[in-house]
Amino acid sequence: MNNPVNNMLPTAIILAGGFGTRLATVVSDVPKPMAPVAGRPFLERLLDRLIVQGISQVVLAVGYKREIIQNHFGARYKNLEVRYSVESEPLGTGGALRQAFDEAGLDQAFALNGDTFCSASLPALAAAHSQAARAATLTLVRVEDAGRFGAVQLDGAGRIAAFSEKNPEPRPGLINAGIYVLERRVFDLAPPGAKFSFEQAVLQTHAATAGFAGHVAEDSLFIDIGVPEDYRRAQSLLDEAPCK
Repeated sequence: MNNPVNNMLPTAIILAGGFGTRLATVVSDVPKPMAPVAGRPFLERLLDRLIVQGISQVVLAVGYKREIIQNHFGARYKNLEVRYSVESEPLGTGGALRQAFDEAGLDQAFALNGDTFCSASLPALAAAHSQAARAATLTLVRVEDAGRFGAVQLDGAGRIAAFSEKNPEPRPGLINAGIYVLERRVFDLAPPGAKFSFEQAVLQTHAATAGFAGHVAEDSLFIDIGVPEDYRRAQSLLDEAPCK
């Protein structure tokens, strides 16, 4: 790690280029991260949370209807420097992350999904990553229905042992909250070609051998606005949620 824990990692990448297929019946005129939540674009709420936790630069990995995002935020949002990594064609989550790393010249960064909110602490995640000294550290949260998302198993040393497939039978467990600290070398595990899923081709494929670290963020709020039901829940939950 180049950065001491107290200094934080300065840069975060947000994946904001998806089509939002699941949400299309509710929100179709803007890209999913710009969906209005309690009167404000959801992406504004994510950026506000980054600001209060010490992030100074964000790279928005954009694609679908990217002009709406670029015109709204420009090069600066409050005291946050905003850069863009533009997909000329869909690259998948892995391809988008790798392109953002390359274009911004990053050795390490936080990475977040643009359609999920999690109240987990970024300083705590950075500390866990520094201690683990792995290519990737994943934020994990406990939910009542882990089968809905696919559960994550940890070994006794706090490393990711396996990812379980989605299961229609509700049961509590840990899930991947979609907030990571990544080292550039994690992309050495990626398949050839520009397009790939980070979750499937890197995390799931190499879970048993790569020793990715898992940081359990206890009592954290997690919500996925990509699901119409949760998008409706977010209207009240995130209006009440503290920014810090």
